[in-house]
Formats: sequence, C-alpha cells, structure tokens
Amino acid sequence: MSANESPAGHQPTATYDSAFLKACRREPVPHTPVWFMRQAGRSLPEYRKVREGIPMLQSCMLPELVTEITLQPVRRHGVDAAIYFSDIVVPLKAIGVDLDIKPGVGPVVERPIRTRADLAQLRDLTPEDVSYVTEAIGLLTAELGATPLIGFAGAPFTLASYLVEGGPSRTYENAKAMMYGDPLLWADLLDRLAEITAAFLKVQIEAGASAVQLFDSWAGALAPADYRRSVLPASAKVFEAVAGYGVPRIHFGVGTGELLALMGEAGADVVGVDWRVPLDEAARRVGPGKALQGNLDPTVLFAGTEAVEAKTREVLESAAGLEGHVFNLGHGVMPSTDPDALTRLVDHVHTHTAR
Repeated sequence: MSANESPAGHQPTATYDSAFLKACRREPVPHTPVWFMRQAGRSLPEYRKVREGIPMLQSCMLPELVTEITLQPVRRHGVDAAIYFSDIVVPLKAIGVDLDIKPGVGPVVERPIRTRADLAQLRDLTPEDVSYVTEAIGLLTAELGATPLIGFAGAPFTLASYLVEGGPSRTYENAKAMMYGDPLLWADLLDRLAEITAAFLKVQIEAGASAVQLFDSWAGALAPADYRRSVLPASAKVFEAVAGYGVPRIHFGVGTGELLALMGEAGADVVGVDWRVPLDEAARRVGPGKALQGNLDPTVLFAGTEAVEAKTREVLESAAGLEGHVFNLGHGVMPSTDPDALTRLVDHVHTHTAR
C-alpha cells in the first residue's frame, strides 16, 4: 500500500490533511512543510536543561521526558512535524545487546558481532520490550493534535556497522570484510536486523506515529553494486513490513548521491537527499512517483540571516518542479546552531512558499 491510500478500515486521523503528510503523498500543499533532523537536541537550551545528569539511553526510556523533548522544537520553531526522540540503538538495547552511548564517542558495543555464534545476541523484538515507546507516543499524539509525529529507526546496514565494528567507524573495515568475505553471515545479520527494525517501526505506527523515517546514516560508504546486492534487500524488507499501514515511509542517508535511485527502489515514498546533490538532479536520479526531502547544508545556518535565506531560496527553486517536497536540512542540526536561526528559517520557508 502506498502513502496515497488510507489503510483499510481506518478513518483519516487529525494529521491526515497536514501539509507534511500532503507533501509526502505528493498532493498540493498550502506551503512547503518543514522539519529538521535532530531538531530536538543539543541546539536547544531547554533540552540541555531537562537532560542534565540523565544518560542518553536512559532518557530514551522515560516517556514523560521523551514527550517533553520531542515537543520542544514544535513549540519553539513551529515546524510542521515532530520526530520521536530516541536513538537508533534503542531497539538493540531493548533486546539485551550490551551497549552504551558514550559522550563524545557514540554507541559502543561490548561484544561486537564477528561470527555466526554472535548472532545469538539478536533475539526478536516484542512490543513489551519497548513499552515506554508506546506510552510516550500516546502522550505525544494527545499533545500534538494535528501536527504529525514521525517515528524512526536505524536501517539494517547502519545498525550492522555499529554491531560489527563495535562502535563508530570512518572506514567500516570489519563490516565490509564480513560483507565481502562471508556474504552468507552478512545476509543473515542484516535479515535479522531488518526484522528487529520492522518490529520497532510497527510499535511506533500502532501507537500513533503518522510517518516513519529509516536512517541509513552510513550507506554512503557503499558502492551502488554493493548496496544493491548486500543492503537493499534488508531495507526493502523493512519497508515492505510496514507498507500495509499506509503511512509515508522516508529513507535517508548521508553521502548517498550515487544511491538515490536504489534507496527509492527499496520502497520509500519519500527519499531524503543530503546537500551534495541539488533536488532537481536528485529527482532525475530517483525517478517519478517519489517525494523528496531536503536539503539545506546545516552549516549554512552559521552564515547569517541573509545568506541562510539566499541558500534556502536556492533549495526551494531547485524543488519547484517536484511532485512533493518536504524542506529539511541535508543532515542533522549541529549542536552549536543558534535556535533562533532555525525559527527564522521555518518562517522564511512558510512565507516564501505560501500558496
């Protein structure tokens, strides 16, 4: 089922006619909708205040805190969608993988997956494992009203990279060594991660998320042939697993200009584009039938209002011929970004694109 159809037996929700969901469905919109990856986070002083002294993973498991953090950028910036505050490794932690998010480093896995026996760490995810997600989304949808909530998860390749490397990597030598050297083990690892990821997204949708985004943050490290053979099947399995809900499915990666067509082929309704490829060119690569999301360079926000507005107009002009466009940055909000610059950017996009 595509995002243009309502799920059988379900009435449109309060969010159905929002500008964000209309754009995802490639329908006419009153203005170009805006939201930002990492809009809830370290760029906001109110976020730093409520997170003070609480470790990252613990903060993702406290429904009232998650609700407050998710709502903060909606209140401050007037964005057209909220994104659920969590982390891509939350479902792995929930099934018992021994990992932690270390400040200044990122996710660190105690026992990296290097052999077939190590796959035993990855059991199925059940809704009971992440009951705090269901509770938080219930609280959020009650507060958000007509503003859509985006659920999200890490894509199988990016999760596999963390699990095999044992933490962040710039070269992915261990992950790629498994992918090239033991393709059967690699395929089984990604297939298991696809099942866990799909289960995590289903929990979010069933709790009330209006759309979902799959973050394949590190897919840009792959050549197209390797992506098609060794990664696309697992991502496609995730998208297919949630297709029946009829909610828009967004696919995003960094440095994925050469993979845009394949990422759309995996099953997304909306393809996220980083700042390296203009949106009109991205549309040519992706092909018809998909909305696009993006793609202002996050560093532009440090350049002053005049420069931000000029670069924003470039993005909007590049998007002028698209079937559907959701304005976003080409990656996440950087921690030292001035929050007021984001608020001004939302207002500028809304004003400049008002129809």
